[in-house]
Amino acid sequence: MKNRIAHMFALLALACMVALGADVTGKWTADNGRGGTQTFDLKQDGSNLTGTVSGGRGGAVDISNGKVDGDNVSFEVVREFNGNSVTIKYSGSVSGNSMKLTMDAGRGPREITLTKQQ
Repeated sequence: MKNRIAHMFALLALACMVALGADVTGKWTADNGRGGTQTFDLKQDGSNLTGTVSGGRGGAVDISNGKVDGDNVSFEVVREFNGNSVTIKYSGSVSGNSMKLTMDAGRGPREITLTKQQ
């Protein structure tokens, strides 16, 4: 009976670790070539994700619709270009200090890799 209870607690602990997933809070950077380096300042609160994206082509902008589900991350950024609003959608996954994202501004997806800064 004691062995059975110990197994149940071990499974519960494992399930909690899997449910928590990645913590993406912190500063992340990506070198986008011609667009320069972008900095992603992210703050995770449970499954909600907020923060800003700065650098590249434009000043700092807030992220919206940010979500974290295990190791999966998604959010959007709205930028203004020549008087037009462009929504850029980001989605991908986190593995350690690396985040691989697909970004799509409506002109075809592009892959970027973010690195967490220490």
